[in-house]
Amino acid sequence: MEHYPLHDAQALAPTGVLRATVNLGNPILARQDAGQPPTGVSVDLARALATCLDISLELVVFDGAAKAVDAVANERADIGFFAIDPLRSQGIQFTAPYVLIEGCYLAREASAFETHADVDRPGVSVVVGKGSAYDLYLTRTLQNAELVRAPTSPSVVDVFLEGNYDVAAGVKQQLESDAQRNGGLCLLPERFMVIQQAMGLPSSRGALAASLLQQFIESRKASGFVHEALRRNGIDGATVAP
Repeated sequence: MEHYPLHDAQALAPTGVLRATVNLGNPILARQDAGQPPTGVSVDLARALATCLDISLELVVFDGAAKAVDAVANERADIGFFAIDPLRSQGIQFTAPYVLIEGCYLAREASAFETHADVDRPGVSVVVGKGSAYDLYLTRTLQNAELVRAPTSPSVVDVFLEGNYDVAAGVKQQLESDAQRNGGLCLLPERFMVIQQAMGLPSSRGALAASLLQQFIESRKASGFVHEALRRNGIDGATVAP
């Protein structure tokens, strides 16, 4: 694995430690079993970058994307792993995406929801994870349905069931797992969005740091590192971005 010059490390991690956010709200990116350190493709990438910079790594763990975004935008962390969204670009510079994930709807099997058009109707309630990529996207695109925000993405289906709401929205893999856990639920047949997962750093870090992070993620895609990290962490249904 290549190593970057000292001034590159200072550009990306001026404190001398690479502080990387870990978002446990997205099971594609990371997970953490009780009493164990976080694992996942984002953790693997963070470790690889710290090795390239020849500095130590500090994982800053959050239960939702909005908290991780805030930490990087306000320089409490040096890098993060986020879905690209225009609202987030106000404080964060993004690389090109490294993984593509599907955003889907979940409903009760006995419901009348069959298509996306069925969802966006007056009186329909859609539960989303507060501050998630699909929350931001659906806030812009839904014209008639009402959004109900769960505290975190992993709690979406529980809020959906407890509140007897109409539809849950989220990352396909998370919804599939929740459907198996609860029974009587099904995913609508088509995705409503493609979530582009990228690395990000504070906008204030400047062009050199942004260029270095872009080069890093492109090299990890081209080398097969991202593909292998997905396989090693048992992630199905996510694809490496071109």
